[in-house]
Amino acid sequence: MPELPEVETVRRSLLDKIVGRRIHALRLTDFPGVLGADRAEDVQARVEGRQVARIRRRAKYLLIDLDDDTTIVIHLRMTGKLSVVPHDEPPLRFERLAIELDDGFDLRFSDQRKFGRVLHSQDDELARLEQRLGREPLEPEFSAAWLQERLLRRPGKIKAVLLDQGLIGGLGNIYVDESLFRAGIHPERRANTLTADEVQRVHRAIRDVLRAAVAGQGTTFSSFADAEGNPGRYGGRLRVYGRGGKGPCPVCGAPLERIVVGGRGTSFCPRCQPL
Repeated sequence: MPELPEVETVRRSLLDKIVGRRIHALRLTDFPGVLGADRAEDVQARVEGRQVARIRRRAKYLLIDLDDDTTIVIHLRMTGKLSVVPHDEPPLRFERLAIELDDGFDLRFSDQRKFGRVLHSQDDELARLEQRLGREPLEPEFSAAWLQERLLRRPGKIKAVLLDQGLIGGLGNIYVDESLFRAGIHPERRANTLTADEVQRVHRAIRDVLRAAVAGQGTTFSSFADAEGNPGRYGGRLRVYGRGGKGPCPVCGAPLERIVVGGRGTSFCPRCQPL
């Protein structure tokens, strides 16, 4: 599932393509559920003629703000893709929805697995989403002191705690594995047992890994691409994710191991990340 770096990459690739454009129409193909519980004709009536004011990212969500203070909230989930293509372009493979713009282009959402959503949200719905999401790990408010204070309350395994979107918004399986490896922390370590120095290491590793992944335009394993169809370039820099049981540690040479933490496959080095 796309995480913070991938969603941020998509956001940046859309900036010069849809900001300032007006919405002419909305088209659905064979899956009305992409709009959630809304009817297509209702969403069409609300967004027609509206101008795209800006594009934001919140955690793993892409937020397209319109000029009437409503927002199109997009969750890519596992296989969702956004593309900007000419209006007369044939339907894309697995296309579920198209937003026709005033410059002859469409913003199209395709999704093989049908898990992604494109929702037109009002203020109260956005407020509920915001309440569910934790701090942004690349913002100044995400400090080591704040993280330490929160982890002291959490007896769960550190990997599962860091994956909690209500604590930190945008972190997922890939970048938690990479961050814990950089910090030298075992993924099954109890969060409330970390020392101040260890929390500092985790905090620094999270920010370093995410910044590097954003600069590398995210990670592509199978389907992720930005709005221009470009795959992410960070995959070749992953040090442990997905390599448990397959290869040596890039630092010490010990065999990487794979376990399951919080229902998620987890790779780590037992020598660099002792329990």
